[in-house]
Amino acid sequence: MNPETNTVENEFNDTAASENPAAQSPEADKLRAERDELRDLLVRRQAEFDNFRKRTERERAEYLQWAGMETVKDLIPVLDDFERALKVEGGSLEYVKGVEMINTRMVETLKKLGLEPIEAVGKTFDPHQHQAIERVESDAVPDNTVLGEFQRGYNFKGKMLRPSMVKVSVKP
Repeated sequence: MNPETNTVENEFNDTAASENPAAQSPEADKLRAERDELRDLLVRRQAEFDNFRKRTERERAEYLQWAGMETVKDLIPVLDDFERALKVEGGSLEYVKGVEMINTRMVETLKKLGLEPIEAVGKTFDPHQHQAIERVESDAVPDNTVLGEFQRGYNFKGKMLRPSMVKVSVKP
C-alpha cells in the first residue's frame, strides 16, 4: 500500500464520517477498529517476514563459510603429504617437478578460498598459534624463539584451523 493513498483514504473517511451522522454509528466505529487492527497485523507480519528473510540469509552465509572451512580442514593432511613427499630424496626429476606443480596449484587454490599458513620459524613463540613440541637450549637466539617447525599450522579467514607444531628455544 502506498502511504500517500492511506493518508488520503483516512482523510476521506474522517471527512465522510463528520458530514454523515449515520457514518458515525457504532457499526462504522467497529468497522474502523477492525480495519485498523488488520492494518497493524499486516505491518507486524511484514516485519516478521523481513526479519525471517534476513535471518535465513545470515544463517545461509554462515553455513557456507562453515562448510568451506570444513572442506579446507579436510584437505590440510593432503598438503602435509605433499610437503613430506617433496622432502624425500630419490625420485626422478620429472616426478619431483610434477609433485611440486600439483602442490603449488593446490596451495594457491586453498589460499584463494581463505587458507592462510602460519609463519613460525624465527618468530616469537605464541601459544595461540604454536604448539611447543620440543624445547632446546640455545644462546644464539632470544628466549622463546621458534627454531623449527614439525608441522605447519593454518588459519582460515582469520580463524585457527590448526596450530603449528614447533621447536622453541630456551636460555640455558
